[in-house]
Amino acid sequence: MKTIRLTETTRNLAPSAATIGFFDGVHRGHLFLLEQLKDEARGADLQSMAITFDRHPRQVLQSDYVPELLTTLDERLNRLALAELDCAVVLPFTRKMASMTAREFMQSVLRDRLNVQRLVIGYDHRFGHNRAETFEDYVGYGQEMGIEVVQEKPFNLQKSPISSEEIAQTDLQKKPISSTLIRRLLHEGQPEAAQTLLGYAYTLTGKVVEGYHEGRQLGFPTANLSLSSPEKLVPAAGVYAVRAMVEGLFGERLSMMNIGRRPTFDGHEQTIEVHVIGYHGDLYGREMRVELLKRLREERRFDSPEALARQLEADRQQIIHTENEQ
Repeated sequence: MKTIRLTETTRNLAPSAATIGFFDGVHRGHLFLLEQLKDEARGADLQSMAITFDRHPRQVLQSDYVPELLTTLDERLNRLALAELDCAVVLPFTRKMASMTAREFMQSVLRDRLNVQRLVIGYDHRFGHNRAETFEDYVGYGQEMGIEVVQEKPFNLQKSPISSEEIAQTDLQKKPISSTLIRRLLHEGQPEAAQTLLGYAYTLTGKVVEGYHEGRQLGFPTANLSLSSPEKLVPAAGVYAVRAMVEGLFGERLSMMNIGRRPTFDGHEQTIEVHVIGYHGDLYGREMRVELLKRLREERRFDSPEALARQLEADRQQIIHTENEQ
């Protein structure tokens, strides 16, 4: 997939069928839309194009807004590439762009600079200043400027690749797939349900930095993660079964992660600590990628470090036994 970052000189692109969105998470609902986009592109002999933004629009409109992203821009682009599109365009979202009406955006950006000839609109998507226009308005504007506008079919969970067992377990039958719902599930400590909607395990990435060394003293050495992006959503506090990867050292090792404030040691700052089961090497300064599999329990205060160590051993054994049963 070719990635194009829109500049003032961007012109003369190949004719395309395109769709627009922030695509946070590039979840199964997004993929359903992108498959329809590719069908539209093939049918009209056009290239398929996903148009996204370099930052969350609310960051421009609200100076104090800090997003909780499911995916960073690079992660988003990697996920879009896995969808096998021809190209993705990254728009620099500015106040000037935010002030454009839908008609202005369609003409000056989609038609004049990106050469969009067919626009696929998500069934509930709106764009333009204040999102004032309707789908029928988009169709009318498109007819004026030579852009055919089509609306995607709504995602049907029952007819999706998600198994009936997964749907039943997560009680998602009547809820549309959305980035907002996935964020809520992660805030509630439900990474398995979030994975059902994402189509992959939710991931955190960060550099291993100096920690408090309390885990090592308990017999559970941990890698203290400083997240690569402060905008990335941090799930609910608690102990999780995860898979950890460190490029150049190991890939997909079963691990245990704690998100929280270390109440047994009267901690106050939130930490993300990963115990890589069976690994004893030095990880300082390395970048670690962690895939969340399951939340085992809430974080809580123990009467003593020894009581915490006993619980951590029980947590570790639960993770190992669960893995062996699969």
